[in-house]
Amino acid sequence: MTPKNRTRKQPALTAKNADKHVLYQLSVQDAKVEVDFIDEVYRSLFRRRPTTLLEDFCGSALICAEWARRGATRQATGVDIDPKVLAWGKKNNVAPLGDASEQVRLLRQDVRDPVRAKFDVVCAFNFSYWVFRTRDEMRAYFAHVRTQLGSDSFFVLDAYGGWESQQPMQERRRIKGGFTYIWDQNQFDPITHEVVNYIHFEFKNGSKLNRAFSYHWRFWTLPELQELLAEAGFSRVSVYWDCSKDQSDEELFRPRLRAPNQPGWLAYLVARR
Repeated sequence: MTPKNRTRKQPALTAKNADKHVLYQLSVQDAKVEVDFIDEVYRSLFRRRPTTLLEDFCGSALICAEWARRGATRQATGVDIDPKVLAWGKKNNVAPLGDASEQVRLLRQDVRDPVRAKFDVVCAFNFSYWVFRTRDEMRAYFAHVRTQLGSDSFFVLDAYGGWESQQPMQERRRIKGGFTYIWDQNQFDPITHEVVNYIHFEFKNGSKLNRAFSYHWRFWTLPELQELLAEAGFSRVSVYWDCSKDQSDEELFRPRLRAPNQPGWLAYLVARR
């Protein structure tokens, strides 16, 4: 019998008992930072707080859940084509919101299908939209996003780059909770810019979750993305560069027209309707 004044120790994470979606959220996502960024940019542009969000490629809907958690007037819609990850997100991220779960709607459909609503903000994070590999596909997706936006609104998406991002390599990072996250840049084609990336997880007992997540993308550059957003009809596109290396803030993305070359970088693009 466990003494009442002691907490039963949780079993160590292993490849057998770990949930890959939990591992992913601990390793890759920070919904609070993402929503903070959206709120800050929106207030700076429109002098009010955004209320409606569409999260494309929402996966487990972690950002939708964080959005709804911020207030009773907030409504979030998440779109993803994978029914299993949507069901996981509904159970593990949305249902725990309690009454606020009613502010989240999850749709299983292609992100290019209409949602029949207008939103203050549409977001596509974790480079998920790189699944579109041609200029025509990407431009069409961007044009569709624009139809989902209301009058004071923008589309926000992220991108990565730097010379190290185009070379095969593995980046390892220990995560609090007893496991190691591995970002595997497995293949890069310099002619087509097709990339194959994997996420693996390793545990203290030596077990592994190999290729827990797989990504077959086209590697898009910032000039290409800005041009395609403009061609899709967006009125203004700004690049928000990670300036944290120059500031005391932990993370500080600010609009920039130029930036120093770096081995690796992350940025947001904000496209106003």
